[in-house]
Amino acid sequence: MSASALHLPPNASALWRERLGLLLESTGEGVFGIDLAGDCVFINRAGARMLGLATGEVMGRNMHALTHHSHPDGSPYADSDCPIFNAFRSGLPCRVDSEVFWRADGTAFAVEYSSHPIVEAGQVQGAVVTFVDITERRRAAGELQRAHDELARANDELERRVAARTQELSQALGQLRELSAYSEQVREDERTRIAREVHDELGSLLVALKMDVNWLHKRLGEQGERAPEAAIDMRQQMRCKCQNMSRLIENAVDNVGRIITDLRPSILDHQGLWAALEWQAQEFVQSAELQLHWQMEVTEALHLPEPAAIAVFRIFQEMLSNVGRHAQASAIRIHIDIEDDHLQLRVQDNGVGATRQALEAPTAYGVMGMRERARQLGGHLHISSEPGDGSCLKLRIPLEAAP
Repeated sequence: MSASALHLPPNASALWRERLGLLLESTGEGVFGIDLAGDCVFINRAGARMLGLATGEVMGRNMHALTHHSHPDGSPYADSDCPIFNAFRSGLPCRVDSEVFWRADGTAFAVEYSSHPIVEAGQVQGAVVTFVDITERRRAAGELQRAHDELARANDELERRVAARTQELSQALGQLRELSAYSEQVREDERTRIAREVHDELGSLLVALKMDVNWLHKRLGEQGERAPEAAIDMRQQMRCKCQNMSRLIENAVDNVGRIITDLRPSILDHQGLWAALEWQAQEFVQSAELQLHWQMEVTEALHLPEPAAIAVFRIFQEMLSNVGRHAQASAIRIHIDIEDDHLQLRVQDNGVGATRQALEAPTAYGVMGMRERARQLGGHLHISSEPGDGSCLKLRIPLEAAP
């Protein structure tokens, strides 16, 4: 904009015109000048447009009363507090970006302005004010701040979740280590039990057999030296020894079979999982003296792969073991069926029940082991129990996912 396009007083000096012309040529912001009374002595078209007025409508009017009369909340703004006016009153420049200017239609817009005193011959003559509408800048800053706040909240939430997940993983790792140590202890205890049974049962039987064999060997060597009557009596003793040795051998065979069954029931290999489950249930209720309600709705033609069958059988054994150790029950109900291509196995007792804290305790290794086996099959183990109301353990595994 050239200096000739300015609305200036007729008596404005050529120097004013030159200075103002250079200033307005160098900026695209709103620019106006005021005298010591605060009245407008010039304004560029950009400034007038932002105020919603023509340049001629602004000339000679008090700029504070026209566009800076109120705070952003609408409360009056005394001109004695106005930084624009203070620029020529005190001779100090200012820069403000926290206020608003008011348009002719009564609306306000966020503004950033600066006010500089105009000094001639050492005397302050007024002030020149530059301003720019920062509504979009404020909006963008607000959105940026909101985005930053949301990002900070999201980051806090992420850190919280990571911390919680880390704690869960740490607890799971600790439980896994405890379960591993418990499993190793169980295996070691089982080895110790088997070794003790082999030593106590089979060892004593074999020693007795060895003694009987030595006795027979010695008596057979003396057979030719005996009288006929003594020989008849000796043969009778030898027949008794042979019968005793036969009983010892039968006991040894029974013990070997029992130990083998404890390690892996042969019925699982010969007759399949369903027969093995029923056999195990009958064996358990006979030894525990419980009433059994058995219900199996599974066709014997359904076969699980061997690893899955073994896992289901071991989980079932642990279910029964929990009943025997903790339930103090008088009856047990077992239900096996297929639902939605899932094998479901339920063991329910009428015992004393248990609290959730007891079932979720870090030392509940039996429950942890069953759940881990169920997860390996792609299924899960659900336990419902209330103190005094018995317990129900339900295994559910997908048939197609059983590896």
